[in-house]
Amino acid sequence: MSDLSLSDHPFRIRPGQKLDLPSFPTRDEEIFSIGKKQGKDLMKKFALQIDELQELLYAEGKQRLLIVFQAMDTGGKDGTIRSVFEKMDPQGIRVASFKRPISLELAHDYLWRVHPHVPGNGQVTIFNRSHYEDILAVRVREIFPESRWSKRYDHIVNFEQMLADEGTTIIKIFLHVSKEEQKERLQSRLDEPEKNWKFNPGDLDDRALWDKFMEAYSDVLSRTSTEDSPWYIIPADRKWYRNLLVADILIKTLQGLNMEYPGIDYDPKSVTIAD
Repeated sequence: MSDLSLSDHPFRIRPGQKLDLPSFPTRDEEIFSIGKKQGKDLMKKFALQIDELQELLYAEGKQRLLIVFQAMDTGGKDGTIRSVFEKMDPQGIRVASFKRPISLELAHDYLWRVHPHVPGNGQVTIFNRSHYEDILAVRVREIFPESRWSKRYDHIVNFEQMLADEGTTIIKIFLHVSKEEQKERLQSRLDEPEKNWKFNPGDLDDRALWDKFMEAYSDVLSRTSTEDSPWYIIPADRKWYRNLLVADILIKTLQGLNMEYPGIDYDPKSVTIAD
């Protein structure tokens, strides 16, 4: 684990911090000054720590953790979730994915489909994409006018603050991949038959809007990162390094909850299990 505290983390966005996302690194060498093999060995240790901390969260049954992932296409949301959370007990973790809303969801306010998926006591919930699509996608693709989506920054800040006030710890992760790296990853989906299913021609439409997405993400990260619901911009061009950074933040967050195993009302030494 790195020596950084979360409050001093260089990739944490301070409330109101103005951003120019393209100026942020998509590669990093400083937080973990190790090679790929060492990084993968360290990730195995991190995974065991995460497993132990999640068991404690589940056993205590008093606190909740919500982790939000956003990224451009090929940014690595699925891969990060598989690698970082692979050791967690399935009964204490859930992944919710938010794709294009269906007609029932469109008949309600945009947060209607999100709220039922937030974690309960002892639970970890991961959002693979999230309510932020209701600013990002509708803004960049001009689905709704600015007069409508511009109000959603405050809606979301207030929604997340309510969750935090009610006992949910929130981490928001933006996986920052370069346009060059995205091109390589998209090309690999075309070149490797076993990856063809991952390619969606519609991804190229969003790639053509790259600059507009960078501008929209810059505003979202700046305007919705708060003390109780912070954003972290994670350099994501190297997958193994990306995983280490996310795991490090997760471990520190869980450790900061000061969890305890529940007390018992019996003396284990007095119990005899019959043959």
